[in-house]
Amino acid sequence: MALEEENKLHSFYCDLHVHIGRTTEGQAVKISGSKNLTFAGIAKEAAERKGIGLIGIIDSHSPGVQRDIRHSLESGEMTVADGGGIAYRGTTILLGSEIEIREPGRKECHVLAFMPDLETMADFSSWMSKHMRNVNLSSQRLYAPSRELQDEIYGRGGILIPAHIFTPHKGLYGCAAERMAELFDLERIAAVELGLSADSEMAGYISELDSYTFLTNSDAHSLGKIGREYNVIELAKPSFSELKLALKRKAGRKVSANFGLNPRLGKYHRTYCAGCGSIIDEAYATSERCPYCGSPKLVQGVFDRILSIADRGQPLVPDHRPPYHYQVPLEFIPGLGPAKMNALLAAFGTEMNILHGAGEAEIAAVAGTELAAQIVLARTGELALSAGGGGTYGKVMVNKK
Repeated sequence: MALEEENKLHSFYCDLHVHIGRTTEGQAVKISGSKNLTFAGIAKEAAERKGIGLIGIIDSHSPGVQRDIRHSLESGEMTVADGGGIAYRGTTILLGSEIEIREPGRKECHVLAFMPDLETMADFSSWMSKHMRNVNLSSQRLYAPSRELQDEIYGRGGILIPAHIFTPHKGLYGCAAERMAELFDLERIAAVELGLSADSEMAGYISELDSYTFLTNSDAHSLGKIGREYNVIELAKPSFSELKLALKRKAGRKVSANFGLNPRLGKYHRTYCAGCGSIIDEAYATSERCPYCGSPKLVQGVFDRILSIADRGQPLVPDHRPPYHYQVPLEFIPGLGPAKMNALLAAFGTEMNILHGAGEAEIAAVAGTELAAQIVLARTGELALSAGGGGTYGKVMVNKK
């Protein structure tokens, strides 16, 4: 009976891409990250406010962050999770690193590496420090071949996940290659992260991706952004070893749902003209000149880039692919300010409970009928949106049902 209970699967909310802004010593890690994005602050936000059971901190390679982790363990505030990771109040923190690579003749792109425990991450960090100018900072350039990086990650029992793969700013397909096989051994890719401006159907234009599990993560640079995109994963418990099984879709473990921004809200969804500042939200945007001012200064959007490198005329979504749910994060909803948000959290506990558990009438009793209607529309992706592009998020356009 005990063994049956141990192997019983449960659903966990999961966000595997969260940055560290500062260490508790005040050392900068992600320069553009908020100062309150500390290791302990992220753990508290994920467990107590967001309701996320598995959170990936992708600046855990930084020696200063590792000192913070050791302090949390030595103080007893956190413990080593069975199966890998750091446990805090029902939430498990996975230790990851975002790394920038650049192969000769190509543009740079970002990948995520996750390690099973702190000692392994420290050893991996030591290796990276020999091929990196400043291992203390986030998302730094690694001066080593991409396949050598794979050797080092998988040789330590880690996993590799290409990050925000379609974005024009350091996404693998977005700017570095038309096919992942040009950079990596495809057998040693655990999953891919779609990024905020793409969804499963858009990725279905590229057949190379058919076998991979897709992840939707926040790439959070502030506490509030944690969980703006997330996954539901079926696991026996939140841990590194269980995640590896889920990404392989083994023993019943799997990603059962992706929750993400409608791609129209993403900062790089459509092509942007740097000449006149227009977002080219047309059925077929030209890749040469702006249709409004004629300028050639275009930043190609995710959707337009995918169409340009597609090897299919229509997207294909494999049977193993879980549903992709469009969901507007609570922070995007007009009228939902700090006071009403705190009232909702007091009533329902976590943001995940507000989004998934609370009924419309229950929300209305706390925050009013108009805001309750907005939250219900946000859950189902039915809010009208303007398209994002050129580094600017799209916007919610209407305030009523």
